[in-house]
Amino acid sequence: MMFSFAKWVLLNGLKRQTIQRIAARQIHMKHSPNFHDKYGNTVLASGAIFCVTTWVFLTTQMGIVWNPSPVVQVTPKEWKNK
Repeated sequence: MMFSFAKWVLLNGLKRQTIQRIAARQIHMKHSPNFHDKYGNTVLASGAIFCVTTWVFLTTQMGIVWNPSPVVQVTPKEWKNK
């Protein structure tokens, strides 16, 4: 029982020291920009523009019938009085 607790304390202490050492090393390292830092906003904006232009084209130029209301198209017939 005591041995497992001592082992747990020792391992967690080593893990904590390792994490602190890695964090300290990363603070002193110069951050080099990755792909998302360089091109993230450009890719996001171009994707949004592509989606908007695609939907505008599809909704206006493809000739899709959007099932308009029949109320406007149907003219009422005259009543037949008997």
